[in-house]
Amino acid sequence: MSDNNAWHYAGKHGANAVVDSVVRNAVLKRAPKGELPCAVAFEVAKELRVLPDAVGRAADLLELRLVKCQLGLFGYRPQKSIVKPAVSVSQGLEEAILEGLINDRLPCKTAWDIAEQLRIQRMRISGACDTLGIKIKPCQLGAF
Repeated sequence: MSDNNAWHYAGKHGANAVVDSVVRNAVLKRAPKGELPCAVAFEVAKELRVLPDAVGRAADLLELRLVKCQLGLFGYRPQKSIVKPAVSVSQGLEEAILEGLINDRLPCKTAWDIAEQLRIQRMRISGACDTLGIKIKPCQLGAF
């Protein structure tokens, strides 16, 4: 990638950060166009038995763009986010979200856990959070 096209994701990890060679090779193999979809990053993490943030960190250090967040929060074109506010939020879902808050934010991992527990799509959680005025953070991959 040329300097004028670099996104400079590596900067948030410090000048001495290094990429694990096994993770590096797996990520590069799965991101031929310089983009790594969220779902693919999680597949790599599972295959290598590493935490998702290790894959996200490798993507950053390799200046790869993380795309297609499974919560719909980032990485879509042209609008970046595809979250649509929920028309309504059930009491059970709202309670689950409010119970999962840490410093007034819902961690991505908790959002996934709620979706699994309630057997609903992950993007329904982000839509509910949007309606409730709740930010989802931090990302399991370290994107935000």
